[in-house]
Amino acid sequence: MSIFGDDLPLSSTQPPTPGEDLYGLSVDELGTRIALYRAEIVRLEAERAKKQAETDAAHAIFGKKSK
Repeated sequence: MSIFGDDLPLSSTQPPTPGEDLYGLSVDELGTRIALYRAEIVRLEAERAKKQAETDAAHAIFGKKSK
């Protein structure tokens, strides 16, 4: 057994899932995972901003409905 974890099984090809066990991942795999999550956050924030702009535009044209 290597002290560096080189002999641990390779991670699955499944997409990462928040909260999953990270024990079997190497330092490089963790770095890749972090980069993937950061890119996903940027994508989500851009989509949220786009949807907010669309909502704001609709409210400006049609007025905001009161509950």
